[in-house]
Formats: sequence, C-alpha cells, structure tokens
Amino acid sequence: MISRIYSAQVVGLKPHIIDIEVDVSKGMKTFSIVGLGDKAIEESQDRITAAIKNSRLEPDGMGSKTVIVALAPADLKKEGPAFDLGIAIGYLRSYEHLSFDPKGKLFLGELSLDGKIRGIKGALIIAEKAKRDGFKELYLPEENAREAGLVDGIKIYPCKNLLQVFKHLNNSGEEKNPIIAVPKTEIENISKIISGVDFGDVKGQESAKRGLEIAAAGGHNITLFGPPGTGKTMLAKAFSGILPTLSPEEIIEVTGIHSATGTLEEEMITTPPFRSPHHTSSYISLVGGGAYPKPGEITLAHRGVLFLDEFPEFEKRVLEALRQPLEDRVVSISRAKGSIRFPASFILVAAMNMCPCGNKGLKEKECICNMSSINKYQRKISGPIMDRIDMWVLVPQIDHKKLSEKNDATTESSGDIKNRVEKARRIQTERFKDSISNIKTNSEMGVKEMKKYAPLTDKCQDMLVSFATKLEMSARAHHRVIKLARTIADLEGCDDIKENHILEALQYRPKDVF
Repeated sequence: MISRIYSAQVVGLKPHIIDIEVDVSKGMKTFSIVGLGDKAIEESQDRITAAIKNSRLEPDGMGSKTVIVALAPADLKKEGPAFDLGIAIGYLRSYEHLSFDPKGKLFLGELSLDGKIRGIKGALIIAEKAKRDGFKELYLPEENAREAGLVDGIKIYPCKNLLQVFKHLNNSGEEKNPIIAVPKTEIENISKIISGVDFGDVKGQESAKRGLEIAAAGGHNITLFGPPGTGKTMLAKAFSGILPTLSPEEIIEVTGIHSATGTLEEEMITTPPFRSPHHTSSYISLVGGGAYPKPGEITLAHRGVLFLDEFPEFEKRVLEALRQPLEDRVVSISRAKGSIRFPASFILVAAMNMCPCGNKGLKEKECICNMSSINKYQRKISGPIMDRIDMWVLVPQIDHKKLSEKNDATTESSGDIKNRVEKARRIQTERFKDSISNIKTNSEMGVKEMKKYAPLTDKCQDMLVSFATKLEMSARAHHRVIKLARTIADLEGCDDIKENHILEALQYRPKDVF
C-alpha cells in the first residue's frame, strides 16, 4: 500500500511543502529514502524504526518487507530531521496499522529512539505556508507550539511522542483526543524585553545622544567615532532601548527569521533585535550564503540594529558587501544552484577610532601611527560606504569631573527619549500610510517621496544648494540632508522643514573623521 503524508521544510527563508510517499511491498528486507536527502535524512530510517519499536507500535511483519520512502519534489534538496514524524506516520499507515485521512494535515518533528518528538527550525514560517496552502491541522513538537500559534486560522497540535500522535489519529486510546490544539498565541501577553543599558547611565555625550535619537526616529544609519573609552559601545548598546516596539506583523516576521535559522532563544521576539558580530567574522557569516544559501547577521538584524564595533577592522570585502543592503534593504545571493533574496531592513550603528592606535587628535596622548598605517586604515572605508551612512557623530573625551558627578539633572533616561522617538514614528506612519512604495520611515524615502513628503521652501532650498556646492556633496548626500532634516522636524513636531533643521542635518556629514 502506498501512503502519502505531508511535511515541510525551509530553504533559506522560503518554506516548501514536501510530499512523503511510503510504499511497503513484499520482497527483500530493505528501507530506502529517495528524493535528494542529506545525511540526517539518510540516518532517519534507524531513528524511525527504533522509535516505532520502543513505542510498541510494531505492525505485523515489520522489518521483513521492502520499504521505499520518496520525498517530493525530488529535485529540491531536503535537509534536517524534521521529516521523521511524517515518515513514521506514513510507514505505519502503509502497513495498515494506522487508519486516518491525511488530507489537510501536516506533520513535523524529529524522533528520538524512544519515540519522543524533538523541536525543529522554522515552525512559524511553515505554519504560515500551511495556512496559505489550505492545511487545517499542524502536528509539531511541543516546544514549537507557542511559536506556530502566532498564526491564526490553523489548528496547532503540540505532540510529545509518537505514541500520542498514533492514538490521536487512530482514536484507539482511552482518551478520545489525547492531543489538544493550543489556542492562538496572544502577542500582548508576552513580556517586553528591556535593554540592559540605559542612556541615563551615560554621563555627558549629549551630542552623541542627540544623534542616536535622530537615527532611531528616522531609521538612519549612524557612525560613532572618537578616541577609545569614550562610551561609543555603551551608547550603541543603549540605542536598541529607544527604538519603538515591534508591531504584531513585525514580531511574526522577525520571529520567523530567527526560527528558520535556529537562533530563536524565546517563544517570540517582541523587541528590535540587536546583532553585534565580532570584527573577525567571515563574509558568509555576515552577508549569508553557502552552497545552499542561508541568512547571515545582516538578515538576523532585520527590523533591528546591526552594530559593527571597530568598523574599519572588518574585512574590506565584508564592508563593501554592505552597499546593497544599506541602499535596497535586501541581500541578493546568487549561486550556481539558484539565487535567493533575504530581507535586510536594519539600522547600522558603527563605532570606530580615528586611527589604529586611537590617539589621533588627542592633546594628552601622542599618536604612534605612521602615515602608511593611517592611510591603510582610512582606505578600509570606501567613499560609497561613507556616502550610505547618514550620520557621522564625534564622541569626544569627557571631563573627569563630569564622570564623578553623582546626580546629573540634564541626563535623560532611555524611556524619555523613546517617547519622543515613538511620537516621531507615529507622524511618519501617518505620513506614509498612502505611499505606494510601502515605506515606513524617512530614511526609506526616494526622490519622488521627498518631493511629496519633504518639500523645501525656497529659502531652505537655496541654503542647501549653497552648502552642497561649497562642500562638493554628491547627489546622495544632498538627499540625505533632506531626509535628516525631515526627521529633525518630526521630532520637534513641525509640519514644515525649517532652516535650523537643514543646518543641524548638515552637521552630521562625514567631516574630519580621520
């Protein structure tokens, strides 16, 4: 008898429904799995037979027939142990040991030798795909149930072990329905995660805090530069605490990405992710890729912050790879076996010194770098990359008297700053609600959007043209000033961009970085 069961897998970030066909027939004792499976799938036959035996579900004649398992479509590479449960169910049904209608049911889970069902990757993305394709029931490991429960319109059945699933499908246990579908996971009931660093903990550096507030309000990329030990890293870590809380749609999107890559540490992600890869990280670990492309740190920072400390110390190839995601907010990876696009809408926060030793420009300490090392340091960051970073903010040394002050009435907490940022974001949401480009922040505006949503008065236009000509600014830099001015105006609650907004925006150009 041929049995067909449905399962699924995630390739990159794209879910695919997989048909599992199991044929049991008389003949030599064999168990083969076809359909371009990897090593984990090849080994699944041993896990499945042991799980069936240890669950005391052995059908008559088990182990004395020819078993062929086909995973379709056959030309798609199958990876991981998530098909174990589906193959086991199909195996038992082919032996006519299990009777049920598999239509509308999807099975996911890795089997242990004693029949317990282990967790998988990508449950949320697969649940969304199953709902779109008309599936009514999803059977998956208990630890993935809350995550998959974010998707409304499909029944989620959390499964402990193979025997429990068998009884539920066969209605042969003392309980008629041993598995109870979980209710939809309510996002509002999940506690918010607060950043461990507060802006109130940072003494001084008011200009840097102002720059980070503007960056958060408009979604602008920012670089903090200055001597070592002035608080650049601390400010960057506090930055995620002033970003607006993710919307329900963004929570599902971000949680799905982290689930598919195996980096989900909680049931769901409700705050903007903060990714801080080390400067020795490889090209593929940041950008993504591989023979079968998988997301990198850039995609894991989607809807959040990508913090690159010691910015010029990253491999030049890695820095140049930032061009596309900073411009288009996606990462396109092409390989001989196909191409794939990963989302990459993040705020870049970079931190760097002004020279390799970090003492360039300091009066108290002497810079020991020669011109050759300084030039090499400078060349790591190309002009196109500098042009794609909206704000360059100096973080200077702070007076020790300021550090020793017990109370500073002028220091605001992250909560105070976040309130202003959220107010500015609400203004932008209302502004762009009818935009055909589906943009959400000022930093995403193109030329057409700027003409419509950020018009300049004649006086402001003349001022900007005068400065742009004098400073020999590129067209991108010219437009960047307008976007920043629009965000500054939003923070002040102004409908129109004024001259002081243009002047402040001009201060954040990459001047005197090195």
